[in-house]
Amino acid sequence: MGKISLKVNVGGRTYPLTVNEEEQQRVLKAAEDINKAIKMLQENYAVKDMQDLLAMSALQLSTKSTNQASSSAPVAPDFSDVEAKLNDLSKELDALG
Repeated sequence: MGKISLKVNVGGRTYPLTVNEEEQQRVLKAAEDINKAIKMLQENYAVKDMQDLLAMSALQLSTKSTNQASSSAPVAPDFSDVEAKLNDLSKELDALG
């Protein structure tokens, strides 16, 4: 399988990614999960800062994936692409503020 280009929206920003074809659905699902977590946090808490929302979502999803991995399968999901993009986003937000 080859590499494909994706445009993934996370936290209202679009990020171009190149991923292995077999990883496409996993990356899209990860972006969807992050956006759902952000929306839930926005609806339930008075947090407006996107950097805070992304950090809280990352902690929430990381904890969730760690709990699922320890209770069912020994293999943890690979979120390295998402983590890299979150780090990039965090740097961009730091530069703005």
